[in-house]
Amino acid sequence: MLSARAARLKESATLKVFGAAKRMIAEGIDVINLSMGEPDYNTPEHIKEAAIQAIKANHTHYTVNRGILPLREAVAKRLKEDFNADYTPEQILVSSGAKQSLFNTIMALVDEGDEVLLPYPAWPTHPEAIGLAGGKVVALRTREKDDFKINARQLAAAITPKTKMILFSNPINPTGMVYSEDELTALVDVLKKHNIFILADEIYARMCYDGFKFRSLATFPEIKERVILVQGVSKAYAMTGWRIGFSCGPQAVIKAADKIQGHSTSNASSIAQYAALAAVSGPQDSLDEMLATYTKRRKYIMERFSAMPDISFAVPRGAFYLFPNVSAYFNEQYPDSTALAMYLLEKAHVAVVPGVGFGQEGYLRLSYAASMEQLAAACDRIEKALKELKG
Repeated sequence: MLSARAARLKESATLKVFGAAKRMIAEGIDVINLSMGEPDYNTPEHIKEAAIQAIKANHTHYTVNRGILPLREAVAKRLKEDFNADYTPEQILVSSGAKQSLFNTIMALVDEGDEVLLPYPAWPTHPEAIGLAGGKVVALRTREKDDFKINARQLAAAITPKTKMILFSNPINPTGMVYSEDELTALVDVLKKHNIFILADEIYARMCYDGFKFRSLATFPEIKERVILVQGVSKAYAMTGWRIGFSCGPQAVIKAADKIQGHSTSNASSIAQYAALAAVSGPQDSLDEMLATYTKRRKYIMERFSAMPDISFAVPRGAFYLFPNVSAYFNEQYPDSTALAMYLLEKAHVAVVPGVGFGQEGYLRLSYAASMEQLAAACDRIEKALKELKG
């Protein structure tokens, strides 16, 4: 018999679609996959070489649970240079991916019945992690006309004596929205009046467009002692498979998360840690190259979807996703985003993720971390399939 905890867990909408797409690909069907949230670039050569040299140097044993000191020092330096966020190596915990960083922190802070504020649409793992810790998700609903962002009034109204934390993503998966400094300042004015933790998921922080100046919540002194910042190397350095993330925050919280990790996975992969060290301390030009490419793809996919009838979307300012409203194409046979996503997979052979998986029915999430040729073909197929659906 399964535990009630396991029975409550929902399957990841992204992985569900990806699994169906993989099965079709195995059958020889030409499927264009726009469902996965990972760069289509390979890990830069100097990072791979660092991993090879780490193996040759026999860095193949346990490290300290918190992560090797040179990596934590390099992460602290990178955060200071990129975001002006001040952390010491003692305030940093290296984990097996940013997902584990989030789990560690939530397990360290959230007790049974604690309320955790979560803006929606949200990455599917966020509410599931809160639920596993026994916390209660308090959904802060947003609208497309507001760029899927919460405001200060909404935040203030949601905080109760049971509120333990807010889990705040910026930039946001799945919408690609990024909060401006003025918007963050208004939220901080509310948060500084309440003794709650702020778990800031900023994994896409280095992926912003149109010259957007990103500001980390960790740089607001009014709330700094209650902010736990989560980032990693997966998105910025095309290192999704290396599984290195890190959390930064008050030493008491990081120490508790360190203990939890010590009884789950222990240290992150030693080889991957040395690769991450090369990533954060080495040349950063590969990120500039990726961002330039993503900028072109973003422009293209927005133009294509803008030209499709009865579709709207908020302009994404970060990450690599488009989140279009496709509810006008629902009908009796395809009444929701899940059915429409499966229709596009089976009819157009394009894999996208239903918005309901992010708590936002009526939408689809498409990743433009794919080649221009793939994006062009995918848009052609989607446009044709939607026309046939309307007709």
